[in-house]
Amino acid sequence: MTQERQKLVELKNVTLTFNQGKSNEVKAIDNVSFEIYEGEIFGLVGESGSGKTTVGRAILKLYDINDGEIIFADKNVDQLKGKDLYDFRKKAQMIFQDPQASLNGRMKIRDIIAEGLDIHKLTQTKEEREARVEELIDLVGLNKDHLSRYPHEFSGGQRQRIGIARALAVHPDFIVADEPISALDVSIQAQVVNLMQKLQREQGLTYLFIAHDLSMVKYISDRIGVMHWGKLLEVGTADEIYNNPIHPYTKSLLSAIPEPDPERERARQHQEYDPSIEQDGQERQMHEIRPGHFVYATEAEAEVYRQSQ
Repeated sequence: MTQERQKLVELKNVTLTFNQGKSNEVKAIDNVSFEIYEGEIFGLVGESGSGKTTVGRAILKLYDINDGEIIFADKNVDQLKGKDLYDFRKKAQMIFQDPQASLNGRMKIRDIIAEGLDIHKLTQTKEEREARVEELIDLVGLNKDHLSRYPHEFSGGQRQRIGIARALAVHPDFIVADEPISALDVSIQAQVVNLMQKLQREQGLTYLFIAHDLSMVKYISDRIGVMHWGKLLEVGTADEIYNNPIHPYTKSLLSAIPEPDPERERARQHQEYDPSIEQDGQERQMHEIRPGHFVYATEAEAEVYRQSQ
C-alpha cells in the first residue's frame, strides 16, 4: 500500500556527528535511510540516546547534518534558504516532549497559539486572528475561556493540547511529535494520542511519532523504525515489528514490555541484547527479509533471518 503513496520525507544515508574531531565526539545519526509517506504515521522507537530525537530535529533543519540528504516534498532540506526555508517552516512543525518547557510562561495562551499566525501573516485583522485561535483551541478540546490564562494554570495534558494547537495554527503537512506523551500521566496519554489520531485523519497530516514505548507506538503507527546507537536496525509495518520482530535488539525491546495479565507477566522472559555485534567491524546494510520488512544485517545474517521466517 505504501508503494502507491507519495513520499513526503526521505532520508538518504544521513549522518550527524556532534563535536566532530573532538575527544567527546558523538555520532548521533549513523548512515540512516528511510522514508515517510503522505498521510501515514511513522513511529521511531529506541531507548534514550538512540538518536531518534536527533533524527526528528534534523528533518526540521534544527540540526545541520554532516552527510547524506533529507528530502522534504522533493526539496533538499539542507539547501533551503530564504523564501523556501520560510515556506518549509510553515509546512513542517514540531510537538515537543515537555509541554511546560516548550510554552513561554510569560505569554497568554491566545498569543502562544497565534505566534505562527503572526510570523507567517496568516490573518489580516484582529478579529480574524481571534476567530482562528478560538477554532484551534476548540479543535484540541479546550474552550475559549482558557485563552486569557497562562501556561502554569494548566495540567500537563492541557499544556500538550495547547502545544498541538500551536503546531496546527499554520496548516502544516508534517508534524514531528517528539515523545509527546512521555511527560504525561498514563491516564492522560491515551487521550492525547487519540486526539492526535483524530486530527491526523481530519486534516490529512503526516507524523513522525518518536517514543520509547513500543506498545503505544504500535497503537498509533502505520510503520515503525527501531533505532539503537544512531543506527536504524529494523523497519516494517507496526504489526510486523510487533508480531514478527527479527533483529535481536527489537526482540529485546519487545520482551521488556510489561504484561497486564499477572500470570503472563510472571512467565515473561526478558531477552538480553548484546550490543557488541554492532561493533564487530563487519559491513552491514538494510536487507528486505519479508515484503516491506527490512533489517540491518550482513549478507550472512540476512540469509539466516530469511530461513528462520
